Amino acid sequence: MAHDWIEREVVIDASRERVWAVLTEARHVARWFGDAAEIDRRPGGRARFGWAGDGVFEAVVDRVEPPTGFSFRWARDPGVEPGEGTATLVEFTLTEIPLGTLLRVVETGFADLQVSADEQAKAAEDNAEGWAEELADLKDYAERAVS
Repeated sequence: MAHDWIEREVVIDASRERVWAVLTEARHVARWFGDAAEIDRRPGGRARFGWAGDGVFEAVVDRVEPPTGFSFRWARDPGVEPGEGTATLVEFTLTEIPLGTLLRVVETGFADLQVSADEQAKAAEDNAEGWAEELADLKDYAERAVS
């Protein structure tokens, strides 16, 4: 496997507080990250992200530092508990900049998944493509008028 991580950044023309809300409140998350979301925004809290046709992915909140940092561990496969060998860590960092907010996402742990090296690489490749799309959707949603 070439890399054990994914890194993406996007500049969003919105306040850091707005981006924080869009990133961590279930009612907003379901508008840009899948079709349904539940998030208990406490370290150790449960989260669920659902995509029609792909199932529901379980997660556990790792870090909550409003409005600068948020992370969770999520299972690679739908309906599976996130744990050692079944999950990756997704970390978001929000930085206030003159143009709005710089949002950085880093996902790590693909090499620790208990699957073949080819499947680890495929998971990283799929999620790299997924984060490019999801961050574009997040940017679009966060830049719209607050509802």
